[in-house]
Amino acid sequence: MERMWMVRAEGGTLYDLFRERNAVAIGWTELAAKAKPGMTRQQLIELYRKADPLAKPGTAISGASQVWRFINEVAVGDWVVTYSPANRTYMIGKVKAASEYKPEWADDGMALARTITWKGNEVVRDVLTQPTKNSLGSTLTVFLVPETATSELLAAAAGKPAPSPVQDQIVDEEIADPRKDNQDQAHEAIKDLVNQLEWDDMQELVAGILRAMGYKTQVSPPGPDRGKDIVASPDGFGFENPRIVVEVKHRKGKMGPNEIRSFAGGRHQDDRGLYVSTGGFTQEARYEAERAKLRLTLWTLDDLVRALVDNYDKTDTETKRLVPLKRMYWPA
Repeated sequence: MERMWMVRAEGGTLYDLFRERNAVAIGWTELAAKAKPGMTRQQLIELYRKADPLAKPGTAISGASQVWRFINEVAVGDWVVTYSPANRTYMIGKVKAASEYKPEWADDGMALARTITWKGNEVVRDVLTQPTKNSLGSTLTVFLVPETATSELLAAAAGKPAPSPVQDQIVDEEIADPRKDNQDQAHEAIKDLVNQLEWDDMQELVAGILRAMGYKTQVSPPGPDRGKDIVASPDGFGFENPRIVVEVKHRKGKMGPNEIRSFAGGRHQDDRGLYVSTGGFTQEARYEAERAKLRLTLWTLDDLVRALVDNYDKTDTETKRLVPLKRMYWPA
């Protein structure tokens, strides 16, 4: 069975850079300039401790172990996969070269990089089985993907059904921070739940979050909305500033620059804009939002769920009914 590695530096925020540069990479600036293929894990731990004498022992061991794995265990010809929390997609490719130090990429968190040939088709998280989703949720920067998850990801990328599951062996001896793992897996599980809402419930959920944030909302009825699904303002009528005009797109495809341009172009001078797309945004759409004269915020499904969790205690009963959540306590 071919091996596959998850490489997810900076919490998945480097996804687009990985694609643009045909690479996967990790940061670890404490080690990047001196880390060479063939170095032992102990050598890297000692380098880490010299670079950061105040680092906790567990931090030094974990960081050095991730670098060691990236430069030594990941092999040319192996598969790699990376995840975009914003777009809820996985990108799969083949390792083409050994790791190398890229000082020009260090500021982007990509100091140690490997060349990748990416497959053309991304895999949407929704098509994967729950066991595979769970197995991809570790907070480790680099880890070996279980065989069943590897088979399912490759099949999904080829447009084929998932193969019959087989029992996996335990292949990764490293243990990430269990609290962070639980937090991240819970966050992804909430995103899965929210993504199952119908379009009208999604609109009501966004309005409910805005109400929890202190605004009063008007939700457009079904039918042509003239470019706005929700209007939020302090008074509920849109007379008092800030008047936030909201567009909600609940679909799989990413929103492009034309949609952003159309939304921003129809707004009043004093309006604020919030564009919610559960399918994410293209990079060109983000550039368009930055150039817009309208003060405009883009929310992906990831942003939406973070706002929901941050304000959940203040949401009303109807919003809680749409997405019922339960608080879990953990020792401080």
